[in-house]
Amino acid sequence: MKKGLASSTPIEAEALVSQATLSVDDLRLLLRRATDHLLSLQKKVGFWEGEVFDNVTITAEYLLFRRFIRRVNGKKEEDAVNYILSCQLDNGSWNLFYDGPGELNATVESYQALKLAGLSKNHPALKKARRFIFSQGGLSKIRIFTRINLALFGQYPWDKIPQLPPELMLIPKELPFNVFDFSSWSRSVIIPLMIIMHHRPNHRVSPKQGIGELYDESPTPITYDYPISSNYLITTERLFQLIDLGLHLYNLSPIKPFRKKALKLAEEWILSHQDRSGYWGGIFPAMINSVIALILQGYSHSHPAVYHGIKAIDRFSSRKNGTYRVQSTVSPVWDTAITLYALMEAGVAKKSPAARKAARWLLRQQIRRKGDWSVKNPGLQPGGWPFEYQNDFFPDNDDTALVLLALQRVDLGSREAKKRRACKLGLNWLLGMQCKDGGWGAFDKDNNRQILNDIPFADLKSLLDPSSPDVTGHVLEILGRKNYNRNSHAIQQALTYLKRNQKPDGSWYGRWGVNFVYGTSAVLVGLEAIGENMQGAIVTKAVDWLLSIQNHDGGWGESCSSYDVDHFVASSSTPSQTAWALLGLLAADHAHHAAVTKGLAWLAHHQNPDGSWEELYWTGTGFPRHFYLRYDMYRLYFPTLALARAIKQL
Repeated sequence: MKKGLASSTPIEAEALVSQATLSVDDLRLLLRRATDHLLSLQKKVGFWEGEVFDNVTITAEYLLFRRFIRRVNGKKEEDAVNYILSCQLDNGSWNLFYDGPGELNATVESYQALKLAGLSKNHPALKKARRFIFSQGGLSKIRIFTRINLALFGQYPWDKIPQLPPELMLIPKELPFNVFDFSSWSRSVIIPLMIIMHHRPNHRVSPKQGIGELYDESPTPITYDYPISSNYLITTERLFQLIDLGLHLYNLSPIKPFRKKALKLAEEWILSHQDRSGYWGGIFPAMINSVIALILQGYSHSHPAVYHGIKAIDRFSSRKNGTYRVQSTVSPVWDTAITLYALMEAGVAKKSPAARKAARWLLRQQIRRKGDWSVKNPGLQPGGWPFEYQNDFFPDNDDTALVLLALQRVDLGSREAKKRRACKLGLNWLLGMQCKDGGWGAFDKDNNRQILNDIPFADLKSLLDPSSPDVTGHVLEILGRKNYNRNSHAIQQALTYLKRNQKPDGSWYGRWGVNFVYGTSAVLVGLEAIGENMQGAIVTKAVDWLLSIQNHDGGWGESCSSYDVDHFVASSSTPSQTAWALLGLLAADHAHHAAVTKGLAWLAHHQNPDGSWEELYWTGTGFPRHFYLRYDMYRLYFPTLALARAIKQL
């Protein structure tokens, strides 16, 4: 490797890219730095875990939560205010992802949190925020969950929020619109929300802490009701709006014969779905809703479920340089599985202490009890893995596939037989979670009743967990590495699903990563693993697309905005997305293509001396168009994996 290659300036880097100065020995040096850095980050008990960065609303909602349950920590609140203020854009707004535009709901929730924390409406930050809020249409345009956060403090009328009656708990699982028709994350958020919306709580605050000025100073009148279409055609949207009006009238009635039983069932569901660690679903919204719901049902703060729930929420926090922020989730199993897989591909010994520690830790995280997935799969034996430390009721297919990919590369010696039994269980569970359309969703099977996204409450359009190409690609990868019969029904159905869902430009949609680069990479790697013809039409089309979107600097980058328009939107190159594109091209036998050479050079010129890479842009997806993530370890293990694969092919 030439002197100074890894620390060259961007101008020098671009010149070096065009000169193709990298040799295999250069790449090996880069890979050694990367693997050493990853190994240095391993925790004592064997796992890896990077921070999860998400938009400021999570921290804002944490402040609201603490205020609502009357457990305010002055220092934490002060530091959280510092964090929220540090994220404000010049135009007064807060955004959903790095370098993204200001977003109304994030701004309103941040505004509300800052007011509750004691900032005056005349504070410069709040003055700027108000101008932005009014420019976006004001409170008439906010989403359902933002309305609920305001309503908790008497700042929005409960009767102007679409209904979510607890009686949904009474619908048998065999009938439409039962709670198991909702995705796992929706279920864990919505069931406690049914209790909250029944109680319609109002944590009264002083006028100084309220947001009355957003009403009083609004340049346009505030309207609460969604419009009922005058079209005489009966559409599902119009029908649900009429049903919601009926539910509002029902809610006003003093006679609700099934309400008590429904509330009891919702309460029992919450109690039965709390993990040993205190989590509900491993996600922040489900956790705060569950604690609030239990308190409204009369549970004290000292009750074990409430006490451990609050403790679990606090564990999602991060404190740095006078700021306090809260994560929406944690990702130790996901980070450990991909890190271990990358290290094994990079040549770390399969009997090394680091690999064995990681494998033993992963084995301990396997879920051996039935969860919500078993409602539609009663005969399937458990064996999946979660995303978080514990999420016993909601293991997921993506994590299970990556864990299996990692574990198969490690030799556990005397525990090898135990590992093989665990992997067999995991693979069997994964096969049993295949959807009827041939693909795999994240947490559920056949969770695709699209009509649910038409109900008035579903303004995020994220109530479902249908099959996605990226998860399907990851499952095909493990099936291929396990030498599963390519002519099997499972693989043939998956191929049919992927062919049917390829975009006209050759790409595939990425549900859990941004976006088409992620989906296309996962599918190409999966196709190569099962022995698909990598010179075939669908592969060639995908490769041509990847080549066409490469940035001039040699890397790849895609904006979260691609979800808004349903096609690729270019952005600055990032380590993770460059690695994904390279993995896709390498799977398609393009190791010697000039684009791959340029991509590897981009990774070389942007690697830090310690073997890491920097990544400011957000490349993880929570809810398309509404919630994005930056997994801090994506910038480390995906480039490591790409370098390892490239070296093997050059």
